[in-house]
Amino acid sequence: MEGKTRSGPGFYSEIGKKARDLLYKDYQTDQKFAITTYTANGIALTTSSTKRNELILGEIQSQIKSNNISISLIATSESKVLTTVTLDDFGAPGLKTVLSFMVPSQRSGMLELQYLHDYAAVSAGMSLTANPVVNLATVVGSNAIALGADVAFDSATGNFTKCNAGLNVVNADLIASLTVNEKGESMTASYYHLVSPLTATAVGAELTHSFTNGDNAMTFGTQHLLDPLTLVKARFNNYGMASALIQHEWRPKSFFTISGEVDTKAIEKSSKVGLSLVLLP
Repeated sequence: MEGKTRSGPGFYSEIGKKARDLLYKDYQTDQKFAITTYTANGIALTTSSTKRNELILGEIQSQIKSNNISISLIATSESKVLTTVTLDDFGAPGLKTVLSFMVPSQRSGMLELQYLHDYAAVSAGMSLTANPVVNLATVVGSNAIALGADVAFDSATGNFTKCNAGLNVVNADLIASLTVNEKGESMTASYYHLVSPLTATAVGAELTHSFTNGDNAMTFGTQHLLDPLTLVKARFNNYGMASALIQHEWRPKSFFTISGEVDTKAIEKSSKVGLSLVLLP
């Protein structure tokens, strides 16, 4: 279902997000299973397992929420534990503070501040090291048009490691986005059109052009609700890769998804099939 209309431009990561979700979200060629349960005191526990080729990856996540504080712990099968502490409206309305670190890594600490306003959104983060990498993403505008920039500076080398800019234009049921990435070495234009809100029917496209080698990558996609609980999606790119999926919400917030991918330029090769089962109480 389409979300509620939001005032304000949103964060930089939301530029072109509608088209990206249409073209890439829920497509996979792995086998994934995830189940979430809640304890009596409200702690959410999520166990997930993913089979990728011959490798099986697993993780256990617990999340605790109390007023405006949220703590998330994720333990992986690679013996790593990621801790994330989030404080909403910390110090001022609309200000969010996020602190994260991974054990046993000693250089994984990150501190991020996010501020969302009706006409601006700012996200500033830095690694908690002696010579931190500082990231700043800013968006100004409204929910109809937004202009943003995303830069990162490495204090150890004195160089900008990232310098991106983006434009998002929303007009009723149409969203057009343009981003310049990799310090101007590539440009991505995307388009999303909601054809029918009743059936969530939408079409979209994304074109990425590389200025360094002149390559173009284009992807077209569409989605449609067969019934209120069953969604189908399909996409095709200029490299001849065709993908499709069907997703059924067999109970509230619980989804079963089957997706497939085939190389139309090499039909003799085996197609790839992905399965996903997500269970929530």
